[in-house]
Amino acid sequence: MAIPGNFLSPTTESIDPNTSGWAPKSNCTLAKGVGGRNGDGCLVVKSVASGETQARTVSSYPITPGTVYYCFADAAGSVPERIGIRWLTAAGAEISVTWSLTTMAASANWHRVSAAGPAPVNAATAQVLLSSTETAAGVNHYWENVYLGLPIRILGNLFDFNTESAEIDLSGWAAGANATISRQAPTMGWTVTNYTAGGQVLAVTASAAGTASAMTVNRPAVTPGTEYIAYAYLQPPTTSSTAWIELRFYDSTGAQVGVQRSTLAPPGTGMYRQRASMVAPAAAATCAVAAGLDGATAGQVLRLETVAVTVAPKLMTGSVLPYADSSFEQGVADWATAAGVATLARTTPWGSSSYEGAYALAVTSSTATTSTVRSARWPVTPNVNWRAQAIMRTAGGTWASVTVRVRWYDAGGADLGASTGVGYVLAGTGWYACAADAVAPEAAAQAAVELMPAASVAGSVLHVDAVTLWQVLPQTAVEARPDDGYVLLTLRELPLDYLITVYRVTPDGKRAAVRGAAGLIVQQVITSDVMLIEDHEAPLGQPVNYRIEVYTTAGAVAFTRSSEPVTLALDDINTAWIKDPGNPQRNCLVMVERAPDWQRPIEQAVYVVRGRRNKVILSGRRQGLEGDLAIWTRSDAEREALHLLLDSGNVLLWQAASGMGVADMYVAVGEVTEARVSPLAQEEWRAWSLPLVEQDMPVTTGVNGARGRTWQDVVTEFATAADLLEVYATSEALLLDRRTG
Repeated sequence: MAIPGNFLSPTTESIDPNTSGWAPKSNCTLAKGVGGRNGDGCLVVKSVASGETQARTVSSYPITPGTVYYCFADAAGSVPERIGIRWLTAAGAEISVTWSLTTMAASANWHRVSAAGPAPVNAATAQVLLSSTETAAGVNHYWENVYLGLPIRILGNLFDFNTESAEIDLSGWAAGANATISRQAPTMGWTVTNYTAGGQVLAVTASAAGTASAMTVNRPAVTPGTEYIAYAYLQPPTTSSTAWIELRFYDSTGAQVGVQRSTLAPPGTGMYRQRASMVAPAAAATCAVAAGLDGATAGQVLRLETVAVTVAPKLMTGSVLPYADSSFEQGVADWATAAGVATLARTTPWGSSSYEGAYALAVTSSTATTSTVRSARWPVTPNVNWRAQAIMRTAGGTWASVTVRVRWYDAGGADLGASTGVGYVLAGTGWYACAADAVAPEAAAQAAVELMPAASVAGSVLHVDAVTLWQVLPQTAVEARPDDGYVLLTLRELPLDYLITVYRVTPDGKRAAVRGAAGLIVQQVITSDVMLIEDHEAPLGQPVNYRIEVYTTAGAVAFTRSSEPVTLALDDINTAWIKDPGNPQRNCLVMVERAPDWQRPIEQAVYVVRGRRNKVILSGRRQGLEGDLAIWTRSDAEREALHLLLDSGNVLLWQAASGMGVADMYVAVGEVTEARVSPLAQEEWRAWSLPLVEQDMPVTTGVNGARGRTWQDVVTEFATAADLLEVYATSEALLLDRRTG
């Protein structure tokens, strides 16, 4: 799979199907190997003699001076290696090379190497260099999954790329007491698609026995009352080490006003992502992340990678439970045993049992009795339906049943009683989603989730994760947006990692797959419990409904849904939409002067046979419709918008009002004529002639958009609006992250 944003071609990136994107630079020959993960191919760099070998990309890629660029690759070999960005002038002369650190050891397993840095002032292009120093001739070194481009960051991260990754230098971090910090390049094996993990990490070294720590220098702004989550990969020196991460909040004077620590329970000495979450206090203005070792011995090293602070996710959209109380990553949060003998603890070690994250809540009953386990109270709205859900598994012993219910409280904290609840029997040791619905009483202002596990034998252990409480809204909703020419389809409570297909169904029963960001939504992976789909290709003036099919990862149908009918109207039948299926932000509503007089060309070969009256004609298949559409634009804004729509040359969708004798049609637009309608210079109306040729519906085109980027990502990367003007030519370029240069 191509790495998003890669300047390198897919062939150069994956070395599939050949090595044409690479050339020897010094002391090596190149060949295509097997055993890669980004495709089966890999680049084999064979030394000609002992000493350093270097291979480079054949192409040089345009860059902008002063901009930070990032490269990485996965490597394997018998000696350490490094990777670099080679900066070239417009004439192709080498200016300098930004090298990564050389890896600390050799590894025959795939591991990440990476480098990043700003392009020099006079640089025009860049190449990727792959380097290793072999001990003899004829030694192979292996490379694959190569990237060059802009830094790949955690979306929504409040920290800049260098603080997140330490790929450039140490300026984003400061050593705490009893510690020094450095950058290291251990041989870390990451999954092939983990593009935010690099080869260079932050190392915190204890100067003497005791606590050693480091903290971010950058303190990004936060919003009081918003829940944030900090996380990082931590690599402890031993399995008995007490490694931790802290999310810290500061007021406007720099005084610390809140802190949340999360301690790693390591199963080994690898890299483990540890999370800490907290609601920003009322006085909070900024935040920072700290990480460290308690009880370290002199010289012990804690390594960090991919450090981030983002707004904490909701494990179900609309859930009122904070992340800490839903996921148990830093402990049992505010959960407590309200009745019975059950004891509560976080599962251990990291990754041993969890549905979300790396930990779960362990409920242990020392006797064969029923206990009540209760969350803290969270605000709710009265007189509406709420759903409590916990995902649970039997981890030891047996449980006769587990009941899920909601307990209600008024604004003063008085107990209003609990809902009836729903009981579940947990067979085997798999995870089960257990939910219960209840309508909040008139006086309800707060609610808590209650679990009532009934142990069948003493010592039974129940693991609980991903607990949520949310107001129940329609699972499928549709809304016509006639002013913008689309139907908004909202899908809720979708199961993550399942596959989904969405069809638009017209009154004649015909189905058409609806378009999404990755093309037509046909068995695409579900990445969120809520999907908002803008269907800009819904027909005008006729009712449609949507059929949703959800499949297991094995391809079996899990369930289906259907929406209510919805009709997308067009207020003025003299207007029509011209749309770009992949760029709906460019869609234009225009005034129609005259519909086309259609022609249907056909290829024919004509033969005159001597002695015969009639010609012999061999015909191909008659082609689609062709004709000229005459339209008006009524303002300079409409005229400029139509130019933008037509500039790309993409296949467009023409939609006229229902009943006008023209079906929706995908078209290619030929040479366009734009004429004035009056000799008056100030007249803004223009008459256009658009030569249309009927086309098939594009099936691979996806809907362009921000793809997860938010204003937070823009604010993190750019200090001022003036900085944006140097990088993005238009607001659309900012939306799509299409940079100049």
